[in-house]
Amino acid sequence: MNTKRIQPYAVFSDGHGNMFEDTHLLAAGRSGRHVHPLYLDQMIPLPEGSELLELPGRRTLGFTRNGELRATREGFASAAFVAPGHTQLAVAAWRAAPNAPVLPLYAYTAVAWYDDEFYVPAVRIDPDQRQDCRHFDQRLIEQRGRQMLRTYPKNRLVEHLVRNCACTYYCPAARNLMMGRWEAPIPTSPQCNARCVGCISYQNPKESPVPESQHRLSFVPTPEEIAEYVVPHLDNAPNPVASFGQGCEGEPLLQWELLREAIRAIRARTQRGIINLNTNGSKPQAVEELFRAGLDSIRVSMNSAQEPWYNLYYRPVGYSMANAVESLCVARKYGRWASINYFVMPGLTDTPQELEALRQLIKRTELSMVQWRNFNIDPDWFFSRTGLDACAEPIGIMNVMEEIRREFPRLCFGYYNPHADTMAQWQR
Repeated sequence: MNTKRIQPYAVFSDGHGNMFEDTHLLAAGRSGRHVHPLYLDQMIPLPEGSELLELPGRRTLGFTRNGELRATREGFASAAFVAPGHTQLAVAAWRAAPNAPVLPLYAYTAVAWYDDEFYVPAVRIDPDQRQDCRHFDQRLIEQRGRQMLRTYPKNRLVEHLVRNCACTYYCPAARNLMMGRWEAPIPTSPQCNARCVGCISYQNPKESPVPESQHRLSFVPTPEEIAEYVVPHLDNAPNPVASFGQGCEGEPLLQWELLREAIRAIRARTQRGIINLNTNGSKPQAVEELFRAGLDSIRVSMNSAQEPWYNLYYRPVGYSMANAVESLCVARKYGRWASINYFVMPGLTDTPQELEALRQLIKRTELSMVQWRNFNIDPDWFFSRTGLDACAEPIGIMNVMEEIRREFPRLCFGYYNPHADTMAQWQR
C-alpha cells in the first residue's frame, strides 16, 4: 500500500529568539550544496538538551507544494544543535546574503515543525546516557567542584577542570568527573601538530573570522597531578573511563612521555577502568609505547577517510594521514580497542567515494568502532575553505551507515568512548 510521506513545515526565527513555522514552505535539508526535501519518517522529535540556533544573514530555504525551492520572506534561518549521542542526517538549508557572517563552531542540523513539535533529521547513535542533559545539575556540580578543590588543593589540573571546564565551558566530561561517574578528562598538551580549519581551542585570527569555542590548556601537568585524581575516579566511578585528549588542548601525543609515565603511575595503583587516548594518531611509535605501558583504547579523529580531504581540513605538520592509520593498526596489533572519531558532514560523509574509502579503512585497520560525531563548523565556510564543492552527488548518511553495518556486522556504532563492559560484549 502506498502511503503519502509527510513533509513538515520550514522554520525561521524572527531575530528576537522566537521561532515560527512557514506554512507556505515545506522543510528542506542539504548535503553539501544539494538541497532536498525532508520527510517525517527520516526525522525524530528534537531531542531533550538540543539547542535551537538563529543564523544571521541567512534565510531558510524550503519547498513550495509544487516542488519549487524558495527562501522564507522574513526573519532568519534556523538550525538545531542536537544533543550528544545523536548524529545528524542533513544540515540546515539556507540562502546566505553576500555579507553573511561566518557561523561559530557548532553543528547546524536542519530543523522543521510538525503537529506542535520541532523535528530534526537525526538518529540516536549511542544509547549511553552519560551526556544527557537530565543528568547535570550545575549547582550540585559546582558544589562537588569546590569539594575537589579542597581535596586536591595543589593540583593545577584539577583546578583547570573545575574552574574552566566544568564551571565555565560546561564540558560534559569535566562535569561527570565532578560527579564521580563515567568518563573523566585528562588534558595534557598546550601545543598541536595540526592546524585544523575548525579547531575549537585555537583559531589563528589572521586566517579565521570565527573565534575558538574555548581557551586551550596553558601548562603541562605532571604524572602525579594526573594520577592523583584519576586513580580515585577509576576505583570508585561506575563504568569508569579516563581519557587523554580533550577539546581544551592540542595534541596529547606531543606529550607522549608524560602520558606513558602517567599511565604507569595509574596502573601501579589500580587495574580498574579504561584508560583511553583521543588523538590525531600522528606518532604511531609513541602510540605503541603507550599500549606497552597499559593504554586500553585509542580514538583517532578523522573528517574523511580520503587523504586529500583529510589534509585540506587537518593541515598536518610533520605527519600524514598514513601515520594516523598506522596508529589504529598498532592498537589492533596489541588487541586493544580502536575507534575513529568520524566527523559527519552531509555532502562529504555520504558520497560514494567516501563510503568506499571508509570501507577500505575499516578493512585495513580491523577497526573496533566508528563514533559518528557531528561536525562543528559552518558548512559553507568548510566547503569553501577546503574546496570540497566538487564532491559527488550524496547518497544519504543513513545509506552509508546501513552499507557499513551490512558489510561489517561486528563493527560498533556509537558516540562515546566505550567502558569495559561494552568492550567485553564486543569481544565475545
